[in-house]
Amino acid sequence: MILTTPGKPLELRDIAVPKPSVEQILIKIHACGVCRTDLHIYDGELSEPKLPLVMGHEIVGEVSELGANVKNFKIGDRVGVPWLGWTCGECKYCKSGRENLCDNAKFTGYTLDGGYAEYTVACQRYCFKIPRSYNEYEASPLLCAGLIGYRSYKMCGSNIKRLGIYGFGAAAHIISQIAVHNGIEVYAFTRKGDTESQNFAKKLGAVWTGSSEEFPSVKLDASIIFAPVGSLIPIALKSTEKGGVVVCGGIHMSNIPEFSYKLLWEERRIKSVANLTRQDGEELLEVSPRVPVKTEIQLYSLEDANKALNDLRNGKVKGAAVLKII
Repeated sequence: MILTTPGKPLELRDIAVPKPSVEQILIKIHACGVCRTDLHIYDGELSEPKLPLVMGHEIVGEVSELGANVKNFKIGDRVGVPWLGWTCGECKYCKSGRENLCDNAKFTGYTLDGGYAEYTVACQRYCFKIPRSYNEYEASPLLCAGLIGYRSYKMCGSNIKRLGIYGFGAAAHIISQIAVHNGIEVYAFTRKGDTESQNFAKKLGAVWTGSSEEFPSVKLDASIIFAPVGSLIPIALKSTEKGGVVVCGGIHMSNIPEFSYKLLWEERRIKSVANLTRQDGEELLEVSPRVPVKTEIQLYSLEDANKALNDLRNGKVKGAAVLKII
């Protein structure tokens, strides 16, 4: 499925199977998640995509061909491909262990062709082996919703007892399971009247659920905002304990309204999350089977990618949308 112009439906096209370069592997795709970042690309809110573009960056498939210098994988291995698809290794960020901020980074399904297709190529350095306990469709949401959620969760700190989550979608349903497993109380905030998502959060162990306009009776040590809504930042700060943190887990967010300094005072902090590191991926894929994290998925055919995107936009996806390629 090809994006030719932002805002216009993806087109089903026959294209040539790509050839891997010396550091790449060719992957026969089994599944690809449909992520909110895909919506930001589709809508033109992320304004510099490669066009025409094969979208999709939560890829799980089977290695079918190796580049000449590939050492980490063999034919037949089951692999996952995330959003961060390549880094230079030379800039100050790469050299200081912050490859997620690489000046020259390339991104799967944005500046590199991604997974809304039967085949793709990917750099061996940014592919992960998938735990045996997950099938292809269950594993797919871990590659972005899980990874970005996990990086956001780590930014909340190691000593928190109460965690707020704003926007209970794909990332939230994964991270809430890890938080509950670690003995943390989860407070889930949804759109007003979204009782289905609130009941889903309770099923996963949330101790409190409500709309984003409500405030629990206790202060929170940290909150993660997954919804791309800037006005949630001052709301989340109002529920935050002294010294607490509000983490913005999305790649795009609407404008943040003016708010009183009093909400930020007493050493409250606001942080943003950018991309992921390979260490994030390795940690999450080791932690998830131990919890165990169970991903809730809705399957769509490749040809129904436009429907999956529209369902995601309209809040009709419970958990994560995944394209079933084969």
